[in-house]
Amino acid sequence: MNLDLRIPMGLLFLIVGAILTVFGALTRGSAIYVHSNGLDINLIWGLVMFVFGAIMFFLGRAGDKRAKGKPVEGTNQPLRGGHGHH
Repeated sequence: MNLDLRIPMGLLFLIVGAILTVFGALTRGSAIYVHSNGLDINLIWGLVMFVFGAIMFFLGRAGDKRAKGKPVEGTNQPLRGGHGHH
């Protein structure tokens, strides 16, 4: 089983980061940011999470593509269909 955890983890951070970014953008200048010295923490961390998720997702996809084209030991044929060695 070839499950690269970067893909679902990246998607999770992308989705949560997007939600937090939208919430931060919609509440910009609100009184809820008084305790954080006026910094829009939701917007800042939403963007950080979104970028981190994008990096994880695309690294996972790139690793997945490389693994599919890699030949099986002792043959010149690439491993197909994600089946293990026989």
